[in-house]
Amino acid sequence: MTSTARSARSSRVRRRGRPVLRTLAGAVLALSLTAACGGDGDGGGGPTLTIGGATFTEAALMAELYSGVLEEAGYSTDIVSVDTRELYAPELERGEIDVVPEYAATMAEYLNVQENGQGAELVASSDVQATVEALRDLAEPRGLKVLDAGDAVNQNAFAVTEDFAGEHGLTTLSDLGASGLPIRLAAGDDCPERPFCQIGLEETYGIDITGIDPKGVGTVQAKQAVQDGTDDMVLVTTTDATLEQFGLVLLEDDQGLQLADNLLPVVNADTAGAQDIADALDALTRVLTTEDLIELNRQVDAERQQPGEVARAYLADQGLTGS
Repeated sequence: MTSTARSARSSRVRRRGRPVLRTLAGAVLALSLTAACGGDGDGGGGPTLTIGGATFTEAALMAELYSGVLEEAGYSTDIVSVDTRELYAPELERGEIDVVPEYAATMAEYLNVQENGQGAELVASSDVQATVEALRDLAEPRGLKVLDAGDAVNQNAFAVTEDFAGEHGLTTLSDLGASGLPIRLAAGDDCPERPFCQIGLEETYGIDITGIDPKGVGTVQAKQAVQDGTDDMVLVTTTDATLEQFGLVLLEDDQGLQLADNLLPVVNADTAGAQDIADALDALTRVLTTEDLIELNRQVDAERQQPGEVARAYLADQGLTGS
């Protein structure tokens, strides 16, 4: 996933909405205790599975969606969320967390660095199947089982105003490169050094980036800067639910610059490797789309609905739960 990891020094550990501030060591201990105690899930009444992950809106929604289908399959569930993958991934390997919603390319590269060190050659690509296979090769020796990826994907994307796209006949990033237009880009301050940001836009698409406005990835300030004409394009993500309200549209990454960050479940093979768990999670993966994620994110971020309520309604609508 493309969201910038926050500091692990005072990571926030959440257990179904009850936030507690802890130090790094305390956060790991809290994860272990939460997973070991279990039993406060809402459903099933069977064995308890601990679902882990990050704290941003989409991660919270995915955890609730996983919880719903697993409870429908007869399990009790407990949700634990922390700010960084560096905290929850080791707990997944140890079996203190059983299931995590993940992003194929990001998880593959996280494990790649763990195995081969900083600067290791990329194993992920824009090819989702090849990326998933690379992830499995890295995950299985660590006791992890990687389930199939679906169509839903959250990866870097670039947006311009609808008026700008219409005026210049733009639908793809290749169109923008061919136009020769000078582009001031609102993005993270690391964009000039990133192969999937300024470097990739220039080398893959021939886009003339004249400057980076360091307002962050998909922040309100960054999108407003494009809306009001201060900047020409903004780095966002494909599941950003607020583009329309800023009058923005995505330009298609038609040459596959971005890595395949399709959503998939990663489970501890010993504690959650059972076929009925895979079947329940796969049923969700098969129906979930990027458009669904955008709408679910919108309901939480724009309408201020609770992730659990939004997830339950979606699962019922898809026929994945009884209510």
